[in-house]
Amino acid sequence: MSKVRTRFAPSPTGRMHVGNLRTALYAYLIAKHEDGDFMLRIEDTDQERFVEGALDIIYRTLKETGLEHDEGPDKDGGYGPYVQSERLKTGIYMKYAKELIEKGHAYYCFCTKERLESLNSETLPDGSEIVKYDKHCLYLSKEEIEANLAAGMPYVIRVNMPLEGETTFQDEIYGEITVPNAELDDMILIKSDGYPTYNFANVIDDHTMNITHVVRGSEYLSSAPKYNKLYEFFGWEPPIYVHCPLITDENHKKLSKRCGHSSYEDLIEQGFLKDAVINFVALLGWSPESNEEIFSLPELVKEFDYHRMSKHPAVFDFTKLKWMNGEYFKKMSDEEFYQNAKPYLDKVIKGSADKEKIAKMIRTRIEIYPDIMDMAAFFEEVPEYDVSLYSHKKMKTNPENSLTLLEEVLPVLENITDYSNDNLFAELKEFANEKEYKVGFVMWPIRTALSGLANTPGGATELMEALGKDESIKRIKAGIEKLK
Repeated sequence: MSKVRTRFAPSPTGRMHVGNLRTALYAYLIAKHEDGDFMLRIEDTDQERFVEGALDIIYRTLKETGLEHDEGPDKDGGYGPYVQSERLKTGIYMKYAKELIEKGHAYYCFCTKERLESLNSETLPDGSEIVKYDKHCLYLSKEEIEANLAAGMPYVIRVNMPLEGETTFQDEIYGEITVPNAELDDMILIKSDGYPTYNFANVIDDHTMNITHVVRGSEYLSSAPKYNKLYEFFGWEPPIYVHCPLITDENHKKLSKRCGHSSYEDLIEQGFLKDAVINFVALLGWSPESNEEIFSLPELVKEFDYHRMSKHPAVFDFTKLKWMNGEYFKKMSDEEFYQNAKPYLDKVIKGSADKEKIAKMIRTRIEIYPDIMDMAAFFEEVPEYDVSLYSHKKMKTNPENSLTLLEEVLPVLENITDYSNDNLFAELKEFANEKEYKVGFVMWPIRTALSGLANTPGGATELMEALGKDESIKRIKAGIEKLK
C-alpha cells in the first residue's frame, strides 16, 4: 500500500468542537501509527460562516495538543495551496467540473430560485423528505446552453446522477452500505458564485493531495455514496473511509454548544489539562485492547487501531473526564503543579499562608483547577461552623473533651519553634503519650479549630505547617473561645 496520508480539514467557524478535535486526533493517530503524513487543510469556501480569529484557534489548538501537521498552509509539502480559497484561484475546481460535463456526468443548470422552489418534495424510504432536482437543464441543447452562457445568465453546475441501479459504499467502521441511485440527488458541484460546494471540493482536494484515509463524523455517511459516485465518474480510486460515531451528552442528545463543554477551549477554561482532554477524546468511540485508560499521545500513537472504533454513539461523560484530569494532576511534579495552581491560590489567599505547601497538599485531591479555590479558601479564613464538628465517634472526641484538649495543647504549641510537619507531629505524638491519649484524639480537635471543616486536604500538622505558627495559635485560641 502507498504511504498513509490523512488530513484534518476544518472550517474556520469558531472554537474547535470536541467532535472536530476527535477527527483531528484520529486522523493524526492513523497517520502516525503507520509512519505516514498528517495534513492540515483549511476549508474556507463558505465565506458566510467564516469567523475572524478562527484560523488562529485552529493553529493554536493543534499546537497545544501536540497534533503537529506535516503539511499545511505553513508547511508546503508539494501539494499546496492548502487553503481552499487559494486553491479556487488556481481554477482547479472549475477545471474538474468541466471535465465531468464533457464526460456527460455533469451539466449547467440555469434554473431560477422560483422554479427550484416550485419542485415537489419526495419521501424517502426512511420517511425523510427531500426536494430532488428534476434534471430539467440536463436536456437543454448545446445551442441553448451556449446562448445562456453568452448572455451571462447565472448558473450552477450539477452532477448527473443515474436514475437506475445502486451505489455501494464501504466504510471501515459501518461496513458496506448500499443505496438506490434514485435516492441520490443531482447535487450542485459549483455554486453560482463560482465556489465549489463542500462535497465537491472535498473529493477534488483529497484525490489531488493523495489522501489515503478520510476520517470524518458519521453525519457524513449519507453523503458518502455521492462522493464515491464522483470518484467513479473520474475513474479514480476512492480513499479508505473511517466514519466516527456521534458524540452525545449524558442525556444521549447530540453534544451541542449549549452544554458548556463542547469545545476544546471551553474545557481548558474550566480547568482541564490538555493531555487529559486528548486522552479522554481518544476514548470517545475507540477502545484499546487492554483495560488501560490513561495514555500519553506517544502511547496513543502506538496503541491506536482504528478497526477498534465503535459504530455506537459515544457519551461525553463529564464525571469521567474530571476523574481522568485528577489522575493527570497526580502524575504532575509538585513544582509544575504549584506554578499552574498559583493564580487560583492568589485569588483566595491574601495572607501569609505558605501557598507552595498548600499546593503540594491539595495536588492529589482535586479534579480541575477551580477546585483549588474551594479547597484552599479556609487557609485565608475559617468559615462559620458548628461545634458539633468536634464530635468524632472513632476519635472519641466531643465539644467538651475537645475544649479540654485544646487548652492543654495550646502551651505546647506556643513553645514549639520548628513548625515543620515532621517536627510538629513528633511533638504532638510525645504530648499524646505523656497524657495517654491516642494521637487521633489530639489531632481531630486541632484540625477542626484550624479549618472549621470536616474534610481537609491535609492533617493537623500539615495545616499548621502551611498556616505558620502565628496563624495556627490564633485559630486554636479562637476554637477555645468558640467551645467555651
